[in-house]
Amino acid sequence: MRIAVAGGTGRVGRPVIDVITERGHDPVLLTRSAGVDLVTGQGLDLAGVDAVIDVTSVSTLNRAASEGFFGAVARNLLAAEQVAGVRHHLALSIVGIDHAPSGYYHGKLLQERLIEAGEVPWTILRATQFHEFAPQVLGQIGLGPVHLIPVMRNQPVAAREVAQHLVDLALKPAAGRVPDLGGPREERMVEMVRAYLKRTGRRGFVIPLPVPGASGRAMRDGTLVAGPGAVHGTQTYAEWLAELEG
Repeated sequence: MRIAVAGGTGRVGRPVIDVITERGHDPVLLTRSAGVDLVTGQGLDLAGVDAVIDVTSVSTLNRAASEGFFGAVARNLLAAEQVAGVRHHLALSIVGIDHAPSGYYHGKLLQERLIEAGEVPWTILRATQFHEFAPQVLGQIGLGPVHLIPVMRNQPVAAREVAQHLVDLALKPAAGRVPDLGGPREERMVEMVRAYLKRTGRRGFVIPLPVPGASGRAMRDGTLVAGPGAVHGTQTYAEWLAELEG
């Protein structure tokens, strides 16, 4: 089976490519490094492709920028898929985005709406944040050794397990919105960051920061945690940390 991966060099894209290859299928990279600009559509040719897995992302919290990126990518992929006769469009989304106000999430919601309204058979998988989210948050707010970390409940899942789940879905017929995917247990972001600092031998003061407004409430009230009916990965955050080099 020939499976194209949009964003195949990213945090989830790389393991998706690995899993496709390990299972004896043919991956196709849809990235700028492979000569494909998904925002403009330049170089996008899906001839011979059976399924597309979209794991693209963009580094922005701005609503217009997020909607511009995800809207353009979704429209270009869906149009190219129709031309090529692709039978399955599979997109990775995020748990809780319809109840957590965020500029980035608005872009993901637009992506979902475009896919659902399109002509190509589709599957959407929402997953919780990855284990790597803790070090990502670490460098966002602070000064020197002081790190301000949002008070947040989350349920981190291994990127490799997300990749495996995506490929499992890609090898099956389109299924629409499938059960969410979460990690094996709930964690507190402040404790995750402290554990990361300790494991990597870094020093610093971690100060919990209750983010105000609706966005902060969504971080604290479990909106971003997988609910009933979800499926769960097996690698815990502690196990992921143990694999890191100190």
